[in-house]
Amino acid sequence: MNGSTAWALYESRLRRVSAYIHDHLDEELDMDKLAGIACMSSYHWHRIYRAVHGETLAATVKRLRLHRAAGDIVRSDLGIGEIARRSGYPNLQSFNRIFKSVYGMPPARYRKEGSHQEFQPSPNGRTKAMFNVTLRKIEPIALIGVRHSGPYMQISKAFEVLFGTLHARGLAEPDKRMIGVYFDDPDLVPAEELRSIACVAVDSELTVEAPLEPFTLEGGEYAVLRHKGPYADMYKAYQWLFSEWLPSSGRQLRDGLMFEDYLNNPRDVPPTELVTEIYMPLI
Repeated sequence: MNGSTAWALYESRLRRVSAYIHDHLDEELDMDKLAGIACMSSYHWHRIYRAVHGETLAATVKRLRLHRAAGDIVRSDLGIGEIARRSGYPNLQSFNRIFKSVYGMPPARYRKEGSHQEFQPSPNGRTKAMFNVTLRKIEPIALIGVRHSGPYMQISKAFEVLFGTLHARGLAEPDKRMIGVYFDDPDLVPAEELRSIACVAVDSELTVEAPLEPFTLEGGEYAVLRHKGPYADMYKAYQWLFSEWLPSSGRQLRDGLMFEDYLNNPRDVPPTELVTEIYMPLI
């Protein structure tokens, strides 16, 4: 069996394990159990998973749980204890310690003082922070992507499938540009019906098979906001763009898609250091 054939056999296993992790974050995710889902020994499966995804299974589970927890802290009124239980932590003390080690402050303080608070309106109705928005004209961008249906905070599930499939098919390249494209307004469309696509940029359009599909972003002029911080804060950056920057800019929206260009990787840097450029299409 040659190398490409061996990796092709792992493709469905990578997809199966990734789907299981994302769908069972509320449960105990024993590493041996995940290896059993992959139908391989724990020893060998952990090595393969790390080779493909650049982190251990345990690191993936921890990152995804804390990512979801940050979203719950920012966007819901759930108690911190309930969020801790949903995140797989048996007691609040351990959750506080782990969350602080990653996000820089314990969860209760993060709810009151986290970076998302920069977007909260002051008494005069405007947000405290001002963000640098640049105008950028771009050429069309050829992409390969995996579709995602459901909350935008869960698009990482599609990215896991995307990178696992690219690796298994010999299409993975280091430092590929990661882009998320979003088709619906989360304020108007129920979370479970939201549509998006997790992508990487390619030099030209390629013929690919499911679950991969080619996609092209329109060229033209865009307003680009550079956001630094957790992905959980992103929706407030969008609100600022639409409610404050756009009305004062004198510009009009073009009938095109918003997209996000991820300039670094959540596997490599803490959430507070994530840098994302949000593209808004303009006439």
